[in-house]
Amino acid sequence: MSLQTNTLSKTFTQFFESEKASGIMLIACTIVSLLIANSALGTGYLNFFHAYLGGLSVEHWINDGLMAIFFLLIGLELKRELYIGELSNIKNALLPIIAAAGGVCVPAAIHFSFNAGTPTQNGIGIPMATDIAFALGALALLGNRVPSTLKIFLAALAVMDDLAAIIVIAVFYTAKLSLIYLMGAALVFLALLVFNRIFRIKKLFPYLIGGALLWFCMLQSGIHATIAGVLLALAIPFSSKDDDEESPSHRLEHLLHKPVAFIILPIFALANTGIVIGANWAQELTHNNSLGIMGGLIIGKPIGITLLSFIAVAIGICKLPSGLNWRHIFGAGMLGGIGFTMSIFITNLAFTGNAHEITASKIAVLLASLCAGLAGYLWLRFVANK
Repeated sequence: MSLQTNTLSKTFTQFFESEKASGIMLIACTIVSLLIANSALGTGYLNFFHAYLGGLSVEHWINDGLMAIFFLLIGLELKRELYIGELSNIKNALLPIIAAAGGVCVPAAIHFSFNAGTPTQNGIGIPMATDIAFALGALALLGNRVPSTLKIFLAALAVMDDLAAIIVIAVFYTAKLSLIYLMGAALVFLALLVFNRIFRIKKLFPYLIGGALLWFCMLQSGIHATIAGVLLALAIPFSSKDDDEESPSHRLEHLLHKPVAFIILPIFALANTGIVIGANWAQELTHNNSLGIMGGLIIGKPIGITLLSFIAVAIGICKLPSGLNWRHIFGAGMLGGIGFTMSIFITNLAFTGNAHEITASKIAVLLASLCAGLAGYLWLRFVANK
């Protein structure tokens, strides 16, 4: 799969279609969740997610447990990109990597400029993220009006963006560390690598059992448990042949696409967008944290992605993919401002225990993602191809 060709691999096409459907499901679940939370059923609805089960709240099981499976899929997609996808060729990979760097750093800088030295500075990671499902879903609605190379560029950019978000979560949103459990996680991960590299085990079952143990150790270590999903993805054997049915990585990626798209992410949306809209919600949007989030996603993303891409092409590090112009890149940057899943996820980590700030941040994320999605769609629909 290369940015210089219009031919999409079978695996990428399946991935793209899955993300498109997932975006539609997420929109529906978000609307339902908002309506229920602000109805007479709101109290019972929210209490359900705060109820405890096996020592953790239902919301905690969703955000730390089910989302680990989502991160496992992200890790498998990243691994595919690194082996046989756009990121496998350094020349082709440079543009989306540099673009992703701009899409992370500029939004973070905008948020920091509003919140430096304040209690909300910890929200700096919120506007860094891009929601793959929504971004590719919006692009899919344009059909053949956009080149296939733009779909590949945005997918590679979003995957790199998610990798950056994973690093941010692991490094900056770890409250306290348990060295014993961290060492346990390291030993389990090492054992999984031995299964792969030395014993050449191709069956998925040993890796899934080890992954569950890895998740438990990560949960107890203080580093967010979802990182276990990414580590498991890196340990699972991979074949360089696209859509190789004998490859455990390919099999698991295909197995997870639909459950993640139609079960896990919708459940995450239901659990995390049940926001009670207060009378002063509009006033909250003028606070520094909300301004930093919205400014980062709506303005920072397209500027950062386009600016660093332009500089990289101008100095000859990489070149613009065939069939694309700078209006396409700017439109992709706009769609990169759809933070949603990852932004909400980081919001929960940034303001743990501060329900008021979490609610205000989620409202800012939802509005910014809506604006970014509409702007990106309209730009690519009516401006980019002229």
